[in-house]
Amino acid sequence: MDNPVLKGKTIIELGSMIAAPFATHILQQMGAEVIKIEPPAGETTRKLVRGGPSGSYLAFNRGKKSLCLDLQSGAGREIFRKLVSEADIVVHNLSPSAARKLGATFADCNALNPDIIFCHIKGYGAGPLAEEVASNPIAEAATGVMFSNRVDGRPSRLGPSYHDQFAGCYAAIAILATLLAGAEGERNIELGLYETGLHIAARDLLAVQLKSQLLGRPETEPSAEFSIPGYGAYETSDGRWIYLVMLSDDHWRKFCAAAGIDPDPALDTLRARRKARPQVEAIVRSAVSGFTYDDLAERLSASGVGHTEVLSADRVLATPQAQAPGKISGFSFKDFEFETPDLPLPSLLRDDGLSHGPPLLGEDTESLLARLGYDADAIAGILQSGAAVAADPHAELWARPKEAKTGT
Repeated sequence: MDNPVLKGKTIIELGSMIAAPFATHILQQMGAEVIKIEPPAGETTRKLVRGGPSGSYLAFNRGKKSLCLDLQSGAGREIFRKLVSEADIVVHNLSPSAARKLGATFADCNALNPDIIFCHIKGYGAGPLAEEVASNPIAEAATGVMFSNRVDGRPSRLGPSYHDQFAGCYAAIAILATLLAGAEGERNIELGLYETGLHIAARDLLAVQLKSQLLGRPETEPSAEFSIPGYGAYETSDGRWIYLVMLSDDHWRKFCAAAGIDPDPALDTLRARRKARPQVEAIVRSAVSGFTYDDLAERLSASGVGHTEVLSADRVLATPQAQAPGKISGFSFKDFEFETPDLPLPSLLRDDGLSHGPPLLGEDTESLLARLGYDADAIAGILQSGAAVAADPHAELWARPKEAKTGT
């Protein structure tokens, strides 16, 4: 896009892990300049895999600038204040106490720049837990998600940090809404991870209320996969797994036709199939196991049956659909090469910067200090004092496995 919607906007990010970095990742893809402020040790995701950056860091920080500051020092705080005074937006997910300690509250930033849009992604919104910290699995546990997701009977987190990413999406929506509203917009945006989880869980929370009123007892609505026979993953003859969506009687009829299953009037309705669940599951397993994946997929596509292969993460980006233009960008990070999905709104994506990797810790410290008006001697003094840190381009990012010794 020649003129992305956020071109010319500067965002200061004090982010760690996922929620705030994901919000600014979205906004960066829409054209904003994102200056990521990190402590001298770097933010948490820089050290999660073999002592180096994790997939989260690589995915959600590409194209940003890194300014490494010690905000507990006077000089570091002064640099931060200068940045805020010239920026458009501040986004962070610090704890409330850390935000106060570092001078990164709305009151602090608004005093420096009355036009600043300020977004704080917290553990909890207003209420008795407002000062508490929370993370993605805590939000899952507190909003009902984890209770139903069990491994060997033990409540367990889902795996991906979806609540963090939803919170980042909601933050981006709120910031865009404020920009759209102009002078009338709410410039102090607070968003709770817990409240995000509540909103995501609304369907299930209302479903249990409905069941309580209909049945006189609370009963959690089961996932379609566990309540509708023929809905789920089944193994084909060549050892691949196909996922079938079997929500309606029409789906069932189309599947039977595609898989060569003789019609059985006794199984025409979902109610009947639920009563005969073991029989239906056996029919589907047997039918699927009689085809190779490609053969069955071709038949299902011709009949309009929803399906896909269950893929391991290393195969996902190699599919023709993923490789279609406008979905993936490649980038280099030191001597490593990566491919990563872009925001799935190609009409809103910036043209520049999509192939830029994430920054090294402090990679842009010196250039950003110069932009703020510090001369070479002042920059050298700041770096010498430790109030700011510049990148070490020779530092190893990851500890590689040692090569096996050969010879005698």
